[in-house]
Amino acid sequence: MEEKSAQRCFGGVQHTYTHSSRSTNTDMTFAVFLPPSAEKNKVPVLYYLAGLTCTPETGSIKAGAQRVAAELGLAIIFPDTSPRGLDLPDEHKDWDFGSGAGFYIDATETPWSNHYRMETYLTKELRELVEKSLPIDPSRCGIFGHSMGGHGALTLALKYPKAYRSVSAFAPICAPTEVPWGQKAFQNYLGSDPSTWKAHDATHLVSTQPSPHHLLVDVGLADPFLERELHPHRLDEACKASGQRLMLRQHAGYDHSYWFIQTFMEDHLRHHATQLSR
Repeated sequence: MEEKSAQRCFGGVQHTYTHSSRSTNTDMTFAVFLPPSAEKNKVPVLYYLAGLTCTPETGSIKAGAQRVAAELGLAIIFPDTSPRGLDLPDEHKDWDFGSGAGFYIDATETPWSNHYRMETYLTKELRELVEKSLPIDPSRCGIFGHSMGGHGALTLALKYPKAYRSVSAFAPICAPTEVPWGQKAFQNYLGSDPSTWKAHDATHLVSTQPSPHHLLVDVGLADPFLERELHPHRLDEACKASGQRLMLRQHAGYDHSYWFIQTFMEDHLRHHATQLSR
């Protein structure tokens, strides 16, 4: 991988790297914050998955995570949200599908299946790369995200419980098989059979394979996407039915923006630090 930038931040360093990906058959970019303690020891790591239209810069610049991550000794990886540098049919037509909207799944339908393999990229290739190249402790890994990235964090943690020791989400798409954003993406990436979509739906997954981890989810009650796209009540119902531990916090006056994320970022980082220290 090639370092493109490095800036000091709260005693640590904020990096940007690019590399050639065998999963997506494109060049991929990701950002990394390494806390001051990474200069002497391997540190626990969190993967932050951003939402629709976002890039590795979105979370690394706007989420306000570095100060507390430096204090807690946490590295944070900020991957991209889709492959880049392609020009597939209709890839750039809509903001909620294609470029910037990989949904953290492996597409099975052409032409997407040749490049849109974000699940494999995140759970295998990127992890192998950063664990080999950076002072990361692979045994202490957590995942969190926002909106589409909250969906990704929840589903990947549920599907790979041994890979991630902690999980949380801001305003996640909790039941993507039931809402327009998820249905549009899954129809195009996975095909017309809805039964194949369930493997990428946190509400369905938690009903069939609860996680050993304690889920933390924050949503804003002034979020314009709450009723149409997010459906946290469906996740709450499924967790109660399956016995899954879930802390669902609903905040009056907060919306879907990074102002909301900044407000509760410290809570999420401390949640992960507690889980990763056990």
